[in-house]
Amino acid sequence: MKKTILIFTIIMSCVFVRAQQTPDRQLQPIVLKLDNAARAKDYEQLANEFLQIANAQKTNWLSWYYAAFCNAKVGWLKQDDPDNIEPFANKADEQIKKAIALLDTATLKKELSEVYCVLMMLNQARVFINPETYGPRYGPGAFNYTQLAKQANADNPRMLYLLGWQKFATPKMFGGDKALAKELLTQARQKLEAQSTNDVNPHWGKKEVEELLKQIK
Repeated sequence: MKKTILIFTIIMSCVFVRAQQTPDRQLQPIVLKLDNAARAKDYEQLANEFLQIANAQKTNWLSWYYAAFCNAKVGWLKQDDPDNIEPFANKADEQIKKAIALLDTATLKKELSEVYCVLMMLNQARVFINPETYGPRYGPGAFNYTQLAKQANADNPRMLYLLGWQKFATPKMFGGDKALAKELLTQARQKLEAQSTNDVNPHWGKKEVEELLKQIK
């Protein structure tokens, strides 16, 4: 009898461990594809794939986070097609709210910082739709979320990238500073190079940093 109970306990422990690992195993191949994404259509497809996992694993914040990030990224890549940005920003907004609802924001500061980065991106995506009309409405939100991401985790390389982007894209008369942008982007690159890319935790940003550094003389 004791032997039977022991075997049953071992089997149930294995089942529990597998259940705990399932979300990460499902995310891993899609995160790998995300590392190689380049075009808006790539991110749009990945957003749908992450959403499928999110709907199946509703308590996994990363699935919602990645779906939101991909949709926000589409918004950034469609700056030359601003009429088609809003649907993606709306999706990102809905999905990132589901991600943050699954976090203990009092203790999971690094994760919270990642969420704030996506909130910055989706607000900035709305600005791209029509800077004159939407800039005053969503621009301050984009700025504030970058600051919140910094407060939550000052070592977050994605926050440093977005802060560098803001300093690069903002006119000098309004606080833009390309020298500071380069400094922030260089810090982001150093931290990204030291970050593991072998798991499902957020590690995007290296290609974005490199592309922006090329534009700074």
